[in-house]
Amino acid sequence: MEITEYNPEWAESYLTEREHIMAALHDICLGMEHIGSTAVPGLGAKSLIDMMAGVSDLQVVQREHIDSLSVLGYEYMHKPDFPERLFFRKGQWRAGTHHLHVYKYQGKAWEDQLRFRNALRHDPRLMQTYDRLKRELAQQFRHDRVGYTSAKASFIQSVIQSAGL
Repeated sequence: MEITEYNPEWAESYLTEREHIMAALHDICLGMEHIGSTAVPGLGAKSLIDMMAGVSDLQVVQREHIDSLSVLGYEYMHKPDFPERLFFRKGQWRAGTHHLHVYKYQGKAWEDQLRFRNALRHDPRLMQTYDRLKRELAQQFRHDRVGYTSAKASFIQSVIQSAGL
């Protein structure tokens, strides 16, 4: 796992993927956002574009939508531990290039993603603190993505709670 310097091409990659995903989900997608570290200018990140699409209810995502995303290279990954979202990966296992998270539009999980991203975008000191934390954890959990993600969780939750006030 490697954290690289911010790359403006990440935003361009999101916009390209957004167009394709919105077309594939045209009848159910109520909104789409670039999330995660690649959505924060200046923040170091794994070179992996995280995106979220919002739908009225996860039940509206049907086999035809999953198939349309599959044509674009997005594989549906069943994640029963996360009932608030549907997850799709583009790229090889553990080496994906894009992640698509489908949430209830404007639901709690959707809003939490936006709170965290926007807090980092609007507070340079907070962004720098998160950047340092990510780099330290990437070294500590070099071969353990789950451990890396778990170790960031308390920081992320504290930012979301502060931003929700």
